[in-house]
Amino acid sequence: MTRALVLRHHFEDHSGLIGEAFESRGYEIDLRMMNEDSATPSLDGYDVFVILGSKSAVYDKEVEQAWFGREVELIAEAERRDIPVFGICFGAQALCLYHGGVVERSDEPEVGWYQVEAHNDSGIAPGPWFEFHFDQCQLPEGAQLWATSPRAVQAFCVGRNVGVQFHPEIDHVQLRDWFANGVEEAREFGVDVDALIEQTKLETPAARKRAADLVDLFLAHIEN
Repeated sequence: MTRALVLRHHFEDHSGLIGEAFESRGYEIDLRMMNEDSATPSLDGYDVFVILGSKSAVYDKEVEQAWFGREVELIAEAERRDIPVFGICFGAQALCLYHGGVVERSDEPEVGWYQVEAHNDSGIAPGPWFEFHFDQCQLPEGAQLWATSPRAVQAFCVGRNVGVQFHPEIDHVQLRDWFANGVEEAREFGVDVDALIEQTKLETPAARKRAADLVDLFLAHIEN
């Protein structure tokens, strides 16, 4: 069986719809923690490396010293082993930074469901995709742009790796768990938390299909 290491940064994080998609395509999902209290997981025996989101910023030096530096080393090891990385939100920003791009605070954060525009025949669906980010990427040389919104880069590839700024793993269960562990940033952004959970519940069936299609795009990309 093929195996995917899925790295999370908070206990409330799940692999969600992306995990479902990988599992339905024959992958065994191994969800592991990366934070200041965890050991660095090994990449032994894995075929794909998935990095989920985080409340932290990839440019935070304290976070880098506490644990993110070890995560960057894991990305480097994946590159040496030719294990493709699929980065989501913080994971995409980590890929961008590792490959020489810039990640910075966004003047226009996105929280909620947004449309994106595909580029370079990437096949990225317009969405809507769930967004929850306050930082943005400036892509490194050699990366190919796959999708944008008016506010940010939304998807890209660099080598066999793919990063998406949006959260394709999100369903209403995951969002409810997120908000159960803190809603301050969302409310400061003007989000009606209960309404967004209800909207996400309605979006989940179509989002599940989009997540599956996105995993197929990733798998096709790494096979080329």
